[in-house]
Formats: sequence, structure tokens, C-alpha cells
Amino acid sequence: MKRLLILLTLFPFAFLQAQTDKMQAIFNGKDLEGWTKFLQKQGVNKDPQQVFKIADGVLHVSGQEFGYVATKKIYKNFHLSLEFKWGEKKYPPREHDKRDAGICYNVEQKDKIWPKLVECQIQEGDVGDLWLVDSVTAFVDGIKTEPKDYATVMKIRDGERKHGEWNRVEVISRNGKFNFIVNGILVNEGEYVSLESGRILLQSEGAEIFYRDIKIEEFPEFVTY
Repeated sequence: MKRLLILLTLFPFAFLQAQTDKMQAIFNGKDLEGWTKFLQKQGVNKDPQQVFKIADGVLHVSGQEFGYVATKKIYKNFHLSLEFKWGEKKYPPREHDKRDAGICYNVEQKDKIWPKLVECQIQEGDVGDLWLVDSVTAFVDGIKTEPKDYATVMKIRDGERKHGEWNRVEVISRNGKFNFIVNGILVNEGEYVSLESGRILLQSEGAEIFYRDIKIEEFPEFVTY
């Protein structure tokens, strides 16, 4: 972990470029093949309000109903990379709150709001915070988080760009360790996550948001840096 931190801090762009060479797209920019939609009121793959729309290679999430798109495939050791930017619209019950969404991984198979998961927070001013849902735990700075409905660990530095600009967020999950990288800056890391595999999920949580260039590299199990 210390070696990885040093590498990412001193040579972030060189390291990330080496990783992205083997990445494969998991969003084709045309439809949600390989993904499942879930909305709190509508259920699985029912989206009459078009909360999730695709145009020009971009996934547009209106945010007007809580829910998510989730991969059908289960992932364990991987490097996920995507870009997001905020839209303008916000909806109840969060119309007066910060714009909020999330990149979630190691998500359990049961669909609900919200499943057992690990989250890289996507929220205005807080991109890169760690959220652990439904008693999931992790060690950050050598301290174990409490097993609670919702536990959070704040990011250690900022990497977020101003509203309306695209941000690249990367999640590295490997043998129970995690690193969150925002626009090339390491913002959070930890280890011994109690969930080590599951689906990948992108949230709809009351704010308009756009996602694009969603890709992943899978790592062999038990190979360390």
C-alpha cells in the first residue's frame, strides 16, 4: 500500500497511463447492453420517465428518481475509469442539497435502495469520499470503520473540477485494497474491505449527471504491485 501511494503521489500520470493501455469499454455508448436498470418506484428495467437516456456516446441520468444502472457481470480485482459532469436539474427530496450520485462497486446481487456496497462518492465538493453501506467495513489509516448502515471516510485531498466540466474518476480495487483517483490525483485509499467482489453501479440520486468513457481493466487474483 505504501509503495502504491508513493508511486501515485510522485508519478500519477505515468502510472495511470500504464494501467489504461489494457482497459476495455463496458459501456458501448449506444445502449445499456450488459447493464441492468433499477428504479426505487419502478423496479428492474422499467423506466417510463427515461431517467436513463443515451445520446452521442453519453449516459444521461436525469436524477428524478432514485435508482441506478448496474453491470450484469461480477467484478473482483479491477481498475475502473470513467468521466462524469453535472447537469443543472435537481429533484425532491434533494432539490435544495448538493448534487449527489456515486460510483459503487462490490455490490450485492439483491436490487434495492441501497444494496450492500462500497461507494466512491460523487457529490459536489466531496468527490472521492468513501461510503460503506449495510455494515460493510474497511481499514483506513490502520483504523477499522464501524459496521453501520452508512459509514463514511472523507477524502484526503481535492481533485474535483468546477461545475460543468468533465471529471475523470478511477477506482482501483485489488485484493481488498482500494484507491480513488480524481483527475489524476489520489484522494482516498484503504484496505481490508469486507466485500471483495460484486457488481458495479452508477447512481441516480436526485441530480442530473452525465457519464461517458466507462472502461475497466481486470487484474489476476492475488497479484500485488
